[in-house]
Amino acid sequence: MDARDPDLKKEFAATLQARKDLGEEYESALVDSFLEKIGQRIDAQVERRVRRELAESRTAFARAGRQVGPSGPGRGSRFGARYGFGAFSLVMAIPLSAIAGEKGDLPGLLVAWIGVVAVNAAHSLGWLFNERGGAPRRGKDPDAWED
Repeated sequence: MDARDPDLKKEFAATLQARKDLGEEYESALVDSFLEKIGQRIDAQVERRVRRELAESRTAFARAGRQVGPSGPGRGSRFGARYGFGAFSLVMAIPLSAIAGEKGDLPGLLVAWIGVVAVNAAHSLGWLFNERGGAPRRGKDPDAWED
């Protein structure tokens, strides 16, 4: 909404003229009416912007879903998912270690940690394969990936 909007200037001029014609006793009603019109304009403009931003983000998301490789827009989310999973598994390994150490002594503790390492290794190996289930990546070029 531009401050030099001609429609807004006309509305304001009409409100001022109505105040002159009707007197000061209607001033608050006229101001409220004018502010309501401005609020409606602001709401409409915000709605247009939100729709545009939503459409742009949906388009970017759709494009990101079609791109495969480390150079795609989804690279930041992969980083978080990769290291977030590792951090989560280490946090969960603390109570698992306590329970396994209490119930199974050293053999129980070893089994628990072998399980934690195996889960993390399996998760890490999953990142070596592309989304289509093909062969491991070769280099950084997504076109060099085997199908």
